[in-house]
Amino acid sequence: MKVTAENGENQQVTLTIEVEAAEVTKAVNKAAKRLANRVNIPGFRKGKAPCIIVERHVGTDALMQEAFDLIAPQAFDNALKEQKIEPVTRPNIDIVTLEDGKDLVFKATVTPRPEVKLGDYKGLKVEKQVAEVKDEDVEKQIKNFQDRQGKMVDAPEGAAVENGDFTTLNFEGFVDGTPFEGGKGEDYPLQIGSGSFIPGFEDQLVGAKIGEEKEVNVTFPEEYHSKDLAGKAAMFKCTIKSIKRKELPEINDELAKKVSKFDTLDELKADIRKNLEENAERKAENDQKSAAIEQATNNIQVDIPAVMIDNRVTAMIQEMAMRLEQQGMKLEQYLQYAGTDIAKIREDYRETAEKNVKTDLMLEEVAKAEDIKVEAKDLDAEVAAMAAAYGATPQQVQKIIKEQGRIGDLAASVLRKKTAQFIIDNIAE
Repeated sequence: MKVTAENGENQQVTLTIEVEAAEVTKAVNKAAKRLANRVNIPGFRKGKAPCIIVERHVGTDALMQEAFDLIAPQAFDNALKEQKIEPVTRPNIDIVTLEDGKDLVFKATVTPRPEVKLGDYKGLKVEKQVAEVKDEDVEKQIKNFQDRQGKMVDAPEGAAVENGDFTTLNFEGFVDGTPFEGGKGEDYPLQIGSGSFIPGFEDQLVGAKIGEEKEVNVTFPEEYHSKDLAGKAAMFKCTIKSIKRKELPEINDELAKKVSKFDTLDELKADIRKNLEENAERKAENDQKSAAIEQATNNIQVDIPAVMIDNRVTAMIQEMAMRLEQQGMKLEQYLQYAGTDIAKIREDYRETAEKNVKTDLMLEEVAKAEDIKVEAKDLDAEVAAMAAAYGATPQQVQKIIKEQGRIGDLAASVLRKKTAQFIIDNIAE
C-alpha cells in the first residue's frame, strides 16, 4: 500500500491511498461470495455461484462497490497510522480507480486533530477566595422565611397602589391609536415592582385606586420578541380591579419554630450562618478548580479547526433539544416562543463551544504527557454516579451505553475528568 498526504484548505488533509491489485482481486472474490449468499441466482444454491456469474447477476458496479467496502476501511485506518493522523471528522471519500486487476486508488479527505503545545498546567497559582458571611446575609434569609409566612390581605378601602402590592387589572394597549394583538387582558395578576411588564409600566400604576382608569405610556424595547411592536410607543388604558398586600409576621422565636426545627431565633440564625459558610467554602473550592482548568487552557497554543467548533455547537443544540423534550416542548416551539432561530442560537453558543473544545484538547494532551489512563474501576465509578443521578441501576446504565455505542465517549469523558483532577491536585499551595 502506498499513501501520500496533501494539505488543503481549512486545515484539511487529503490522503491518496493506493492498494495493490492482488489485494483488490482478493476483495472482489470475497465480495462475490458475500453477494452470492444474499441474492437468489437461478440454477445455483445460495453462496455457490462463481464470481463471474455473480457479477453478471448484480452488475460490475455493485460487485466492485462491495469489494471497495471490504478493503477501504482497513486501508484508510492503515493510512492514518502511517501518516500519524488522528481525524476529528469522518472522511470524505473519492474513488479514483476501482477495477479488478488494477491497483485501487482513492482519496480520503479529513480534518486532523490539531497540534497542541502545552503551557504550564502543574503548580498553577490560583487563590481560593472564600466570601465572608455577613449579618446582612443571615438577615436576608430570615426575611425570606418571614415573606413565605406572610398572608395576603385586602388593602384598606380607598388605598392607592404602592410598590410591592399585588394587583389585578384590566388593560388594553394601543399603538398609534389602534389596538394590537395580545395587548388586552382582564383580571390580570400583577405585582407592582416585579418587572414582569414592559419597563415603566408598573411604575406608572403607583398611586392608582380601585376602579380608576389610568393611562400608561411606554415604549417597547428594541429587542422585544414581536418585531411588529419592537421599539414602538404604546399607550395602555388600565383599570385596577383589586389591591392586596402581604401581611408579614414578626421576626421572633415563634417564626423560628414555624419555619425550622429550632426553638429560638438565635438558633435558627446560627444554623443559617453555618450553612452559608459551608456553601461559601464549596463555591470557593469550585471556583478555584474552574480557574485552574481555565488557566491551563489559556496556557496552550493551538489552532482549532472551525469544524470542531461547529460540531460542538451542533452537539450543544442537540442536548438542548433533549432537555426541552423532557419538559414536553419541541425545539421549534421554544424558538418560536423565544423569538429566535437556529442561526442565532448557533451564534450564541459558538464562544462557549470554542472554549469547551480548547479545554478538551488541553486535557487530552495533558493526559498523554502524564500517561493518565482510564481503568475499569474508573468506568464503574462513573456508571454508578450516572445511575444514582438518573434513579437507575448500574446495569441499566451499562446496557444503554452499550446499545448506543457510547463506551468510547464514556471512557474519553472519564479520562478528561481524571486529568482535570490531576491539574487541580497540583495547584500550588
